[in-house]
Amino acid sequence: MALELLALRGLGLGDLLTAVPPLRALRQAFPEHRITLAAPAPLGPLMPLIGAVDVHLDVSGPGPVPFERPDIAVNLHGKGPQSVEALRRTEPGRLISYGTGPRWRDDLHEVRRWCELLEWHGIAADPDDLTLGVSDRTGPAIVHPGAAYPARRWPPERFARVAAALEDVVVTGSAAEVGIAQRVADLAGLPPERMLSGRTGLADLIDLVGRARLVVCGDTGVAHLATAFCVPSVVLFGPVSPALWGPPPGWRHVALWAGRNGDPHGERPDPGLLKIEVSEVVDAAMEVTS
Repeated sequence: MALELLALRGLGLGDLLTAVPPLRALRQAFPEHRITLAAPAPLGPLMPLIGAVDVHLDVSGPGPVPFERPDIAVNLHGKGPQSVEALRRTEPGRLISYGTGPRWRDDLHEVRRWCELLEWHGIAADPDDLTLGVSDRTGPAIVHPGAAYPARRWPPERFARVAAALEDVVVTGSAAEVGIAQRVADLAGLPPERMLSGRTGLADLIDLVGRARLVVCGDTGVAHLATAFCVPSVVLFGPVSPALWGPPPGWRHVALWAGRNGDPHGERPDPGLLKIEVSEVVDAAMEVTS
């Protein structure tokens, strides 16, 4: 009977991509275990690329997790009591989690946070192990204006001016972001075939970013996808510091931030985000693609 390891990360695209290093570390540390990842079903196209997940279990949020008696349960979801209790209810032989191990630190980058959790338990993890592939940069530049909350959305009028300054550009977004993306495309004077928002699922987006020459976006999952495929990127930060969620330093990634902290779930664009000028973004785009 196979040994079972259950990991919980019931969050979104960027959240899963920041958990790639700890998942791969678990694969290395427990090669004899079957690894089940509890994560939202729409993230399924990423599982083969991560190379550390045997079974994908559809779970959104901190649980409940429909799994019984794993040999090891790993909480990669958060520090709150809901996720800890959800995994305890599976009756694991061993539980690896904040709240039962190291102290949670608010000043850690999200990738390093989960690597340090494993390292506290004696499991080596490399926070730089983020790559899913390497873009050949033969595809278009991508402008992705959406983000989960208005606080992290730079104005579409500014994104449009950036798009107009770039060559061979497409505008992407989820089905919920069609309105924002369409406004960007219209203001930039792009033809209809260049507005891809709502027309690409995650598998299509992975393929698109996996060939892209540039990604310009806010603090959202597509930024982490650019990192995963070594695509030059310009990422605009507002209420959250790039030291906590930004791309790794160096290799053709520029994180723009005005140095102000705020509410990442706010209902209006963050004042710090609005301090970023179009010229800064265009100059950074030219820098990373030169």
